[in-house]
Amino acid sequence: MPRLSIRPTLRLAELVLIATVFAAGAIGLATIALVKGGTVTAESFWPLIIFAIAVVVLHALLSLTAGDSDQTILPMAALLTMIGLVAMQRFSLDPALGSIGRDLPTRQLTWAIIGLATTPAVTLTPGLLRALKLYRYVWLLAGLVLVALTLLVGEDVTGSGTRLWIAIGPWHFQPSEILKVLMVAFLASYLDEWRELLAGSSLRLGMLRLPPLPYLLPLLLVWAMSLAVLVLQEDLGAAILFFAIFLGMLYMATGRASYVALGVVLFAIGGMVAYGAFGHVQARVAVWLNPWSDPAGRGFQSIQALLAITAGGVFGVGLGYGHPGYIPAVHTDLAFAALGEEIGVAGLLAIMAVYAVLVARGLHIALRAADGFNALLAAGLSLALGLQTALIIGGTLRVFPLTGITLPFISYGGSSLITNYLITGLLLRISMERQA
Repeated sequence: MPRLSIRPTLRLAELVLIATVFAAGAIGLATIALVKGGTVTAESFWPLIIFAIAVVVLHALLSLTAGDSDQTILPMAALLTMIGLVAMQRFSLDPALGSIGRDLPTRQLTWAIIGLATTPAVTLTPGLLRALKLYRYVWLLAGLVLVALTLLVGEDVTGSGTRLWIAIGPWHFQPSEILKVLMVAFLASYLDEWRELLAGSSLRLGMLRLPPLPYLLPLLLVWAMSLAVLVLQEDLGAAILFFAIFLGMLYMATGRASYVALGVVLFAIGGMVAYGAFGHVQARVAVWLNPWSDPAGRGFQSIQALLAITAGGVFGVGLGYGHPGYIPAVHTDLAFAALGEEIGVAGLLAIMAVYAVLVARGLHIALRAADGFNALLAAGLSLALGLQTALIIGGTLRVFPLTGITLPFISYGGSSLITNYLITGLLLRISMERQA
């Protein structure tokens, strides 16, 4: 395990990509200022200036102490964050969003700076990966306790009817975000330890071959406990995300497609049970199937998102010329739709390409990891980012029911942004410990 040491390294690729991020951010903020005010002043660039200083400081720190780490992960995360900062600046100028909109740029920038500070704290801690591996049950139990606390003292910050946040003074955080990372670490540790036994088979269920139950059962119990807490919390988006991560990592560890097939069958059965038992599940499905059945009520958000993307066409109506205030919860759930109106489908495809590069780099890090745990952890974290992105984009486009989870790095939300930078730090740390 490499120790932290000062060894200056020129990270030229990272520096060039970061400069491109700043240029794109400057163009976006200048465009918004021109459209809304007719002039561009130094004040127009204040989110970019503060964010740029933080990113450059992090780049310098990595150049001094983590020169061997991946040079693409940070610029991709910074680019997506910059898009989010530009979006929040754009939303802040829409009268329809009122006082919430005016606070968005400052709050999102604050969370971004805190997230950037989290990254080196993770990347430059040599024993962190070992601690995640050895104390998997302790970390997971802590995450489950935090999520369970929302059932007792949780607050409904967004007015959606679900108490998903815990308040600490004036600040709120969403425990399910950190549980996502801890669950991936637990699965990586457990699957790495019992990979060979789980990949084998001793039982048959029809055409399916199952692994020895004594080794699979603890994994299923922990996973079921996590889902149960999330279902009781009515956090359906996180529950679906956790299930998909579980199946994906189980397949990556064992290579057994039969496990995925069995999981899909169980998911279908569980989905039908949940549909019959929970009214909020029925409401989500009904809106997904036909939002126009209640266009002024439950279907309003989905319809407005589709209309915004349709109005944008291929190249968009232009940054600053859309109407994001017409979309409920545009800064959290449906930032993707508002961006689609102003930058068009071409712009949305470019954003999706950035996510694809970020996930691909994470999987590349997994392929070059020093050991099985690091490989599964990097693959699982990359899978989590990719699946979350796919779920929210698919929900916006009505491919899936709208789940209410955030678009990584772009949507407003401190818990989400800090957790995503925590994932960035872990990927950078794993990339430092790659095979020779």
